[in-house]
Amino acid sequence: MHQPGYDALADLYADMFPASSTTPLERHVVAAFAELVLDSAVGGVVVDVGCGIGHVTADLAHRGLDVIGVDPSREMLAIARSTYPGLRFDHDDAFLEATDLGGRGIAAIIARYSLIHVPPTDIPDVLAGWAARTVPGAVLAVAAQATDEAGEVAEFDHAVARAWRWHPDRLAGALATAGFDEMWRTISRPGPGFHRFPEVHVVARRR
Repeated sequence: MHQPGYDALADLYADMFPASSTTPLERHVVAAFAELVLDSAVGGVVVDVGCGIGHVTADLAHRGLDVIGVDPSREMLAIARSTYPGLRFDHDDAFLEATDLGGRGIAAIIARYSLIHVPPTDIPDVLAGWAARTVPGAVLAVAAQATDEAGEVAEFDHAVARAWRWHPDRLAGALATAGFDEMWRTISRPGPGFHRFPEVHVVARRR
């Protein structure tokens, strides 16, 4: 529930990332995720885990989704609430233990480059908790820096907080073990700017 690195760098982060995505692929994945949720018969809210300064939360709301952004950094949340005063942002982490949904269900969860900061040993518990709070048909999207080494989860030198890269098959396997069946994935190669590593998006559905 505490992110001192992101708290300290929140204003700089907002300056460096003024938009919700830095590549066309990221934008298309978010759009496809939103379409899947809108087309599903699952009712409830969408939770943006690790929402940061709120750009993706706002994008999803603009697309017609009922969405809550959650983040463990209070300073990042302060920027999100100031920038998007009509949206809900809660102080919470990936376990979602502090978010009160008022009895409503979760229709979908999106976690873009946020699970990378969860120690790998805690990921099964996080995903099991998500599975317990969703119903069959709920949509899940996870993005992470990736590794090409089969089966590996490798810690890397993130500028703000401890972080781990996942091999795409290892990530999809963790989701499957928790009850989320992969529908599709994208894998992009390293590129300019902040894209030092391969990156993976996995979109899955609660079985």
